[in-house]
Amino acid sequence: MLAKQTKPVLAGLLSRVADLALTLDESGTILGVESWSMELPEDLADLWVGAVLSDTLLEGSEDRADGALVQAASGGGRVDLVHRLEGSPDGLPVQYQVMGGEDGQVFFVGNDLRSDASLRQQLVNAQQALEQDYWRLRQVETRYRRLFDMVGDAVLVLDALSFRVLEANPRAIELLSGSDKSLVGKVFPKGLDADSARALQDMMAEIRTVGRSQLHNLVLADGETRIDVSASFLRQAGEERFLLRMGTREPAVQKQGAPKGVYLEEMVRNAPDAVVLTDAEGRIMAVNNSFLELAQLVAEEQVLGHSADRWLGRSGVDLNVLLSNLRDKSVVRLFSSTLMPQAGSPAEVEISACRLDEPDGAAYALFIRDVERRVARDHPVSAKLPSSIEQVTQRVGRVPLKDLVRESTDLIEALCIETALEVTQDNRASAAELLGLSRQSLYAKLRRFNIGGDDDSE
Repeated sequence: MLAKQTKPVLAGLLSRVADLALTLDESGTILGVESWSMELPEDLADLWVGAVLSDTLLEGSEDRADGALVQAASGGGRVDLVHRLEGSPDGLPVQYQVMGGEDGQVFFVGNDLRSDASLRQQLVNAQQALEQDYWRLRQVETRYRRLFDMVGDAVLVLDALSFRVLEANPRAIELLSGSDKSLVGKVFPKGLDADSARALQDMMAEIRTVGRSQLHNLVLADGETRIDVSASFLRQAGEERFLLRMGTREPAVQKQGAPKGVYLEEMVRNAPDAVVLTDAEGRIMAVNNSFLELAQLVAEEQVLGHSADRWLGRSGVDLNVLLSNLRDKSVVRLFSSTLMPQAGSPAEVEISACRLDEPDGAAYALFIRDVERRVARDHPVSAKLPSSIEQVTQRVGRVPLKDLVRESTDLIEALCIETALEVTQDNRASAAELLGLSRQSLYAKLRRFNIGGDDDSE
């Protein structure tokens, strides 16, 4: 045994630096097994003593074991072997330091490599996951780049600190650079006349706080081409960017006797109220600039083909009710609903709509007005108790039913208490008796509804 053939100090040292030690004869027969690791099976000595080393190994390790025995005779070396281990198809990998001993004996001193193998496998898995993420990002970037180049409007990405152009699609280069194609890296605004450039600079300073903004009817440096600009502010990973979209405007028709449809189209596009044209199923066919601003969208392409209930109503119920009424009555006025912007809080809106009945064209026109300030002033949607049942009913659609029921109950309870106090000439003991309450309960309700001040006198 190894412990009998080495000094006690050496045996103690091995127990601290190694997990396993084997003593073999020249033919490779295992004479002794010492194990110092709690992770190794306790019956290794019973299984291996008397067996040939190669018989304890998985296929593929036998040749390395024979080579290690030859190395022991010439001074020793290092070898990795994988032992058979019951219940483990991967076996027991061990890295041995091989050395020769007295009387032809050979010592194999090894460390269990299972933890290292597990770490290596985790590393391989992590590398594969990173590789998959890398290719996924490459695919996303490729799709983004294709879409970026295909967009018909000019699109720019600017550094928010230096105002230098970081990215520009081909349409932006064509629109703003003219013959000079080196738009990227240049300071923006570029390619606009002086007044439009100043207006755009003011807008970009503003959107640092408001997040997004729009400008209409800006003029390029050629003095003729007019554009509409939508801008957004983006902060990611400590970097600040401006995203700009520029769309060219058709020249306004100024001649006497110009087609009325041209004026009507221009009026609808720049109307202060949002206008949405939908098909019979409620899918959006066209919107004006006011709707894009109200919904906090950059381009009309973001809404075309989508159902209007993606932005209008708390659910699809609102749009279904509206369309159903339009089919029956042709016109709907002052329909209360909610508009859900791309980002930010929902806004209370009123919708007036009409049926168009144009074959192969838009089926309905929706005129949407933001009434958030009016609603907040006249009918505040808050925890404050309404002052009348009419006010409760006007909150239908803006407040959940359970909240309306609770508010209605509170309102009736407060009205009954006020009536009882009026009948008893503010005698609270008599009012409590009239209402069938204890005085303590009445005082609690008076404080809850803020009736009669803080005076608890009878």
